[in-house]
Amino acid sequence: MTVYEYAKGLILEAGNNVTKIMQQDIEIETKSNPNDLVTNVDKATEKFLFENIKKTYPNHFVIGEEGHGHDVTHTNGVVWVVDPIDGTLNFVHQQENFAISIGIFKDGEPYAGFVYDVINNKLYHCKVGEGAFENEHLLQNLAHHTLEKSIIGINPNWLTKPKLGPMLQPIVEDSRSARAYGSAALEIVFVATGKLGAYITPRLQPWDFAGGMIILSEVRGKATNMLGEPLSILHPNSVVVANANLHDDLINNYLGNYKDTLIKLHERFK
Repeated sequence: MTVYEYAKGLILEAGNNVTKIMQQDIEIETKSNPNDLVTNVDKATEKFLFENIKKTYPNHFVIGEEGHGHDVTHTNGVVWVVDPIDGTLNFVHQQENFAISIGIFKDGEPYAGFVYDVINNKLYHCKVGEGAFENEHLLQNLAHHTLEKSIIGINPNWLTKPKLGPMLQPIVEDSRSARAYGSAALEIVFVATGKLGAYITPRLQPWDFAGGMIILSEVRGKATNMLGEPLSILHPNSVVVANANLHDDLINNYLGNYKDTLIKLHERFK
């Protein structure tokens, strides 16, 4: 069994566990602020994934949102980047619009990506070079839609920030419309499936984008930070994902006017 096949079975099993735990009482805690939530389901799911990965592949490294692998400072060997519940606010308030996300890298290069929409039983997955899938349906390469014909994924809270609002507002105004789903992993795969034209955020953790980024690349989408630089799985990033033409339009004709602001923003991430 390959690492890809093992990971595919593992994430489906983790999703099955989540649906069972959801029938019980969900315990909610806050982290950095009252809106930064973590539940017993997040913790149990990451523990399940971590323990099974390490039992099967003792030499692999795991970086997880809820504490595992935060001391990993390199990309040597095989690194799993895991988000046990991406969209915890949605999980708590809606019991939907959340996902389990896994990105696997070998010596820093993408190997396989997984985003599991648990409630809708949709597994987005890929092994690099072999195409991307929604369950067993092969995803087509992205069409090159322009901004004015695209729906953009963006959190409206960013538009209220004094330094970010002037940068992002023109993108929203020039797009067909904008949406916020509350799960970065799902929003990235929505770009990969063509439901969204692009997804943009000034700050995102590696476990939020790792799985979706790999899937997106398999349909010839493009993912970078807001300066057009490669994304790192070792620290937070800003993120721009879209089809290649729209991505370059956003970087060059919109975000490029704020390079100094973006450089200062990224200096805080490292």
